[in-house]
Amino acid sequence: MKAVVFDDFGPADVLRLDDVPEPELRDSDLLVRNHAAGVNRADIIQRTGGYGRDSFGDSAIMGLEIAGEVIAVGKDVQGFAVGDRVMGIVGGGGYAEQARIDYRMAMPIPQGMDYVRAAGIPEVFVTAHEAALHLGRLDAGESILIHAAAGGVGSAAVQLAHAAGARVFATAGAAKLDRLREFGADVAIDYKADDFARVIERETDGKGVDVIVDFIGAPYFERNLASLGYGGRLIEVGLLGGAKGATLPLDRLLYRHLQIIGTVMKSRPQRVKQAMTQRFRDRWLHAFDDGTLVPVIDSQFVLADAVQAHRRMESSSSVGKIILTM
Repeated sequence: MKAVVFDDFGPADVLRLDDVPEPELRDSDLLVRNHAAGVNRADIIQRTGGYGRDSFGDSAIMGLEIAGEVIAVGKDVQGFAVGDRVMGIVGGGGYAEQARIDYRMAMPIPQGMDYVRAAGIPEVFVTAHEAALHLGRLDAGESILIHAAAGGVGSAAVQLAHAAGARVFATAGAAKLDRLREFGADVAIDYKADDFARVIERETDGKGVDVIVDFIGAPYFERNLASLGYGGRLIEVGLLGGAKGATLPLDRLLYRHLQIIGTVMKSRPQRVKQAMTQRFRDRWLHAFDDGTLVPVIDSQFVLADAVQAHRRMESSSSVGKIILTM
């Protein structure tokens, strides 16, 4: 089968399409003929060496989410059969014509949804739900600040928070603010022109927000803590701006009863990923049927054009998901 591979870590043009062996079906696996796969920031990190050569017990081929048709099932599989249309998170192997997925990580594709849109759901919506609603414990009537809100996980988090009944603050570049409002943001903040901490202080009468979902890291850390209200929860999902240089104001942490929680999916144990998927599926999968939640697709590229897909992500000009099609 064809798959995107690379020999050495480096820029996008290290990627190439090549022949590789088909994945070996395990007892709890579905073998899926991929029709589409999502591109994620983690793929960039993998390509540039951030994870080393560790496959985390799965495939060394990149790609963390797929949508396609089941062509074989392992002997321990329950609830799925050959011919089913499925989407889900894989531990690697998405950038290929076929992939294996543990059936406990798979979800049925909503009726009437095409494979491209389905491939834009699993990684970002499961991650967003885990960050904002499970770890962040966001509830109706509370408020949340979501950074990098025009990206895949960010746009999913805005939709979920809005659907959960929260007041949503969201940051992005000026050209993307109208899209944030379409996703459900109540207050869209231009992170280049406005200091988000001052906007939060003004809009909340100094009370701060209950939850912050952050992908930036050190450059935002102190202002994030300043923007949290009593009992506030900061969920760190990424470090796009770097990991070093932040100062922790312990007095604010202590007296405001703040919580700082870090989360990453790729290196988590399989049972943890399964629980994350199940939580999202149980609460939200039906919401794609009536349009409450909508996968946001920025662009799509054929598998052979993975280089261009990675360059699109690295340009930071995308809104929503970048998809590879087979």
